[in-house]
Amino acid sequence: MRTAPPLARYKRELNEYLRAAVSHRHPPLLYQMIRYHLGWEDEHGRPDDAGGKALRASLCMLTCEVVGGDSRRALPAAAAVELVHNFSLIHDDIQDRDSERHHRPTVWSIWGEAQAINAGDAILALARRVLLGLADEGVPAPGVNEAARILDERTLEMVEGQTLDLAFEGTLDVTVADCMGMVQRKSGALFDCAFSLGALAAGAEPQAIAQLGQVGRTLGTAFQVRDDMLGIWGDPSITGKPRGADIRRRKKSLPIVYTLDQAEGPMRDQLRQAYGEAELSEQVVTLVLQCLDDTGARQYCLNVAQERKDAALSALDQIKLQPGPAAELRETAEFLLDRDY
Repeated sequence: MRTAPPLARYKRELNEYLRAAVSHRHPPLLYQMIRYHLGWEDEHGRPDDAGGKALRASLCMLTCEVVGGDSRRALPAAAAVELVHNFSLIHDDIQDRDSERHHRPTVWSIWGEAQAINAGDAILALARRVLLGLADEGVPAPGVNEAARILDERTLEMVEGQTLDLAFEGTLDVTVADCMGMVQRKSGALFDCAFSLGALAAGAEPQAIAQLGQVGRTLGTAFQVRDDMLGIWGDPSITGKPRGADIRRRKKSLPIVYTLDQAEGPMRDQLRQAYGEAELSEQVVTLVLQCLDDTGARQYCLNVAQERKDAALSALDQIKLQPGPAAELRETAEFLLDRDY
């Protein structure tokens, strides 16, 4: 998977800021788990370099520049967004029973579910604490309060979305509208948060903050649709998960929901029977993949993602932006919709 060039320059500064926040405090195990999950250490505490792309955090800093601010001013907000994202990943791994992330064992698979929950909870608390650093970067107190409100509201939306995602696994009565509403919460909300906080840190007007937040939400929704495609058709050497992983977990992601909606007659009966079984065999997974092909689910999802991306870029035209950073933001949007399988 290629790296988005415009965002790479933020990651080093962001990691330095985060390392200072995740200091060697007591109890040592808690911070060892956090540093491991963030990719800075291996499970024995030895230095490692296995972290993610810090996509949402980097978008926060880029958005600050887009409206004329210094990206450094948004660093506490970007760090908070990155920590909230990682809190969700630790908990998601437990809920989904994923034993690997980025080709490494997940926190719960090494230290157990209970301690992994503690690590996730601690990361969420750290996010709130580092956000207050906006005051040190010159953001006035009312702005810091507003940033805290945005972070909390979008985090709550994200958890709402995850709750829906898990609930959908136990039912076949999920519509495309239901699925898209879930995606806008689960993934769109934190992108909204990143864009909103970046603009706020730059001192943008409330209208511009809201507009950029909506751009982020729309791009985040498109990003998740592409991620849903990776969960079914993704190359295991890239995703670290077996082909059809989301089918085996009965995830009601957009490709599946669309196919269930479009299937008729014997195909519909086969799908409903397959998803009613206690465990999906390889033969059933192959059957579901064939049904997805027959209904054109892959192309449908590509179209949905493209429409959301186009809508986000069109909305950018309505906002006064700095030309250079705006061009980088557009390039990044193209990257989000052009990930490898």
